[in-house]
Amino acid sequence: MRETLQVQRLSVIGTSGVGKTSLAKRLASRLDLRHIEIDGIFHQANWTPLDEATFRAVMAERCAGERWVTDANYSVVRDLILRRADTIIWLDYSRAVTTARVVRRTLRRAITREELWNGNREPISGLFRWDPERSIIRWSWTSYGSKRAQYSSDFEGGHFGDAAVLRFRTPAETERWLKALPNPGRI
Repeated sequence: MRETLQVQRLSVIGTSGVGKTSLAKRLASRLDLRHIEIDGIFHQANWTPLDEATFRAVMAERCAGERWVTDANYSVVRDLILRRADTIIWLDYSRAVTTARVVRRTLRRAITREELWNGNREPISGLFRWDPERSIIRWSWTSYGSKRAQYSSDFEGGHFGDAAVLRFRTPAETERWLKALPNPGRI
């Protein structure tokens, strides 16, 4: 990797609940980038998913910009993001760390009734449901292995194209990197 990398278009990837959006927001602020919160585009009112064609069109328009950071795992728009990203940040944390984070986040959101996107809120029942389609905690747990295997394969197979890939295995490692960021826009 080059010693100094100009960062313009970042994609934060990782398993569900690992902290992609939190990191993307911090990076957007720190590097003066537009934050494209993909969950907010995909999940319409009443958790209705945006249809695939519209989702791709919106993401193509957003990713056409020159300075942005995204934060999601949607395979249907992955090619659009990776085609333009110059930097991939892979949060490859343990299942224990990821599960603790998603449980805390879900509990906080359910108790505070925090609005996420388009009027959607996480229900308290999400803490107890067994169906992964109705519980982000269960979804995170059941998809952890397959998502991690997918990213490992992509990483080893060079599927991230010309983008620089930064793989962080612990939150402490990510924090050290963030604190060491030099002038905005340069890594």
